[in-house]
Amino acid sequence: MDQLLLAIFLTLAIAAVLSIVLKRFGISHIISYIFTGTIISYLFGFNGLNIDTLNVVGEFGIVFLMFTIGLELSLQKIRKMKELLLTNGLLQVGLSAVVIFGLAHYIFRLDFNTAIIVALAFSLSSTAIVLTYLKRSKDILTPYGQMSMGILIFQDLAVIPILLLITFLSNNDLSIGEVVVQTLLSAVIVVAVMLTLGKWAVGALLKFSARTELEELFLGAVFAIVIGASLLAHGMGFTYSLGAFIAGMIIADTDYNVKVESDISSYRDLLLGIFFFGVGTRIDLLYFAEKIHLILFVFVFAMLFKAAVIYAIIRRSADKNTAAKTALSLAQIGEFSFAVFAMAGSQGLISQESASFLILVSVISMILTPFVVNNIYKLSSYFEKEFYESDVITPIGRKDHVVVAGFSMLGKIVCADLQAKGASFIIISDNLKQVVHARKLGYMAYFGHLNKTPVLESLMVDEAKAVILTVSSEHNKRLISEAIRDFAPRTKIVMKIDGAEERKHMRGVQDVEFVDASFEVSSLLVSRAVEQSG
Repeated sequence: MDQLLLAIFLTLAIAAVLSIVLKRFGISHIISYIFTGTIISYLFGFNGLNIDTLNVVGEFGIVFLMFTIGLELSLQKIRKMKELLLTNGLLQVGLSAVVIFGLAHYIFRLDFNTAIIVALAFSLSSTAIVLTYLKRSKDILTPYGQMSMGILIFQDLAVIPILLLITFLSNNDLSIGEVVVQTLLSAVIVVAVMLTLGKWAVGALLKFSARTELEELFLGAVFAIVIGASLLAHGMGFTYSLGAFIAGMIIADTDYNVKVESDISSYRDLLLGIFFFGVGTRIDLLYFAEKIHLILFVFVFAMLFKAAVIYAIIRRSADKNTAAKTALSLAQIGEFSFAVFAMAGSQGLISQESASFLILVSVISMILTPFVVNNIYKLSSYFEKEFYESDVITPIGRKDHVVVAGFSMLGKIVCADLQAKGASFIIISDNLKQVVHARKLGYMAYFGHLNKTPVLESLMVDEAKAVILTVSSEHNKRLISEAIRDFAPRTKIVMKIDGAEERKHMRGVQDVEFVDASFEVSSLLVSRAVEQSG
């Protein structure tokens, strides 16, 4: 008991310290969890052991991640995403598997079974890392984010037939026809139960627990739904994640989806941390040092060819930049490859040494992935720059234009008036939804932060006639105003303020023209009233 408490204490302490240190260098906290797992496994001597309890708990991190994905994808949204989900996903998994199989079987001379297992596992990407980044950075709203999410969801669903194929390859008693029929029958049963009886039970349980106004009871109901759906799917021969994903889709059509996601987010992140800790325990440093040249070669080789396939698929219907970002974000080998290699090794389809080698390749891939996704705009800018690039905007080459910061309701009205007057203007916002909406309306809009020098330079603020700040945050107004003053002292800055109190707070900002909302509205009200009386 004392040793267990010591292990837990050291795990939390090391993970906290590493997270703080790595964050200072802009490195993802996921790396700290992986390194912590490696350190603790060597300190307590369980490196290389199969820790079933830890693996099961960690797997539920993926389960809750898939559940939150389902919360954002109602059946209606799935229908709208069928092109991204089915066409791109099927092409990505199919073509990646074919290309990697050809390389493994004909270039590296692996036998048929090993080559097909490697090809299928390497065709999968990391849902846990990539989707976590997309949601945190809001890139999930961009074209590359939507395409990446669609492909990742298809990959997670493709895990089911991949695991069934491994079962078929290791069992000579079952024909492939029997496996397909059994799988389809099980799938129909799972979906039918979840969308009929399950939908009714989920709605009733959430409604009852919400009426009690007890937060712990509502949270308990959510956990019961996730775990129950996961157990149902697993009992029918599928992954836990599939059941959780369908449960999330059911709740997405209810009024509780936002509350459910906010309530379980901390638990999801904790379980994902345990999953990556488990990944770290699989790293055998001695074996890695011995085979490092082969591991890195296979890793780079696989990622390059996989990225090339994804780039070609996305380039059919998107620009170079979107294709490049999608390829970079999905080029890694994902967490489900662990399940594929472990299952293939336990059933004798590949040797234990090969399984260990391939797992290490996957681990290295997942360690390096956060570095790629955190710098994805810089990397993709070598292909082509575009308006979604945060703080990396192609210089617009304009003069005497108006820069409008923000595109909320006030920003929309300002832009409509500027357009009516025939004025030249551009929009800058740090909200991707606003940027996408402005682009749909035909405006020139960019995603970025106007308080940063590269953005000021790219938007030619020093040559602008004026900058209109429609943002509501006092902090952002001050930050942007001071940055503009330092960069372009002569550029006029116009901002809306709400009353004397805000004017007082903004008094320290030099050479800014304030438009007092209260005063302007008052003048307009009086003017309208007098006109009406007249």
